[in-house]
Amino acid sequence: MHLPHPDADIYVPEPGLDPDAALARTTHLCVGAHQDDIEIMAYHGIAECFGRRDKWFSGVVVTNGANSPRSGIYANYSDAEMQAVRVREQRKAACIGEYSIQLQLGYPAGSAKDPRQTAVTADLTAIFAAASAEVVYLHQPADKHDTHVAVLAHSLAALRALPPAQRPRRVLGCEVWRDLDWLGEADKQLLDVSAYPSVAAALVGVFDSQISGGKRYDLATAGRRLAHATYHAAHATDTHQGITWAMDLTPLVQNPALSVRDYTRAQVERFRQDVEDRLAKFF
Repeated sequence: MHLPHPDADIYVPEPGLDPDAALARTTHLCVGAHQDDIEIMAYHGIAECFGRRDKWFSGVVVTNGANSPRSGIYANYSDAEMQAVRVREQRKAACIGEYSIQLQLGYPAGSAKDPRQTAVTADLTAIFAAASAEVVYLHQPADKHDTHVAVLAHSLAALRALPPAQRPRRVLGCEVWRDLDWLGEADKQLLDVSAYPSVAAALVGVFDSQISGGKRYDLATAGRRLAHATYHAAHATDTHQGITWAMDLTPLVQNPALSVRDYTRAQVERFRQDVEDRLAKFF
């Protein structure tokens, strides 16, 4: 296991386990843009593997955590010091969630957003090939954060570069900076995140630099999951304690010729048509 960027970090929570072996046994893999994205968007995969020995979750963070907001005890931290804090926090989350391996690629966000940057795609291609995960969690194409969408682009390019037999059987685009409750019912991928609520809380809560920095991701993430569960069905009692929604991106990996823009536009169009049809009944 080698990551070329000088700021890259490799962490295996299980003592003595070789990183290559930790990556190879991965069944569920998430690629996030920033530290804490994984714990917000892919808790479904973490919970699926938690406490198991036949399923293993692994995480990849692409950027280095620079330019994050800071206050309180972190107010006077330099950017380099803050990056080091965020790397440590991500390692703590990997330990709490019993990840097989946590990789932090260390790229500046500007590099990740540069479409001419091929190193990120190359790193991800090598990781996907070595992991052979069954389920992959990515950012979703309707996200409003440029870095998230850029990391999605690198991730899809990497997955599409794999031989068809090595591509995951399921690829999900997940919520962070835009919810997916607007998706049509036939398009929504329901991810039950009810399990191990104390673990879920600890995973987001460990990123103290962000919470103390003025972003209550811990409360907001739990609240969104509960809200999705309650507002999922208007005429039925709640059947889940927490839900995150995802967009099925598997067709984009199975068919590399399929346009990401056209695929996303079609989802938006189905939402628009649903609203128009309902309004037409009464107006």
